[in-house]
Amino acid sequence: MLLQIIFYEDRNFQGRSHECSSDSADLHSYFNRCNSIKVESGCFMVYEKPNYMGNQYYLRKGEYSDNQRMIGMNDCVRSCRLIPQYQGSYRMRLYEHSDMSGQMHELVDDCPNVQDRLSMSDFNSCNVMDGHWLMYDQPNYKGRAYYLRPGEYRRYSDWGGVSPRVGSLRRISDLN
Repeated sequence: MLLQIIFYEDRNFQGRSHECSSDSADLHSYFNRCNSIKVESGCFMVYEKPNYMGNQYYLRKGEYSDNQRMIGMNDCVRSCRLIPQYQGSYRMRLYEHSDMSGQMHELVDDCPNVQDRLSMSDFNSCNVMDGHWLMYDQPNYKGRAYYLRPGEYRRYSDWGGVSPRVGSLRRISDLN
């Protein structure tokens, strides 16, 4: 199945558009602004800056006729990342200090409140062994979101975090 996202310059799917079915580190040459998005299939992360930097927004299949009103995003979309379909186990380790050191906690399922479950909420590094995850800086899947794919994140800035605060974590498994 072809996974696809369509960006539109104006609200309600009007104006110049660009279709994308893979990672794109710089979308600026395709459109000047983005005020609506259709995700035809799959899941994507969209970013406010090129090279997958800045605020991140998780989008799954659906229509977003007004980015600012529906997802709190301004009209600046500069890169996007396809979240590949994944079926299997999920496992990640969170570490108190950078470079995977200090106290470690392992998660294999969703965690709506990291502080309540792990008795701490500041983590400076992590290792995603299996699956694709969304990390939020507030409990109950609120606040800034960060996409974590398998790999090592040696410091919180590696996942795009502005602080080591982790409020909640969710597995990305709904890829319809």
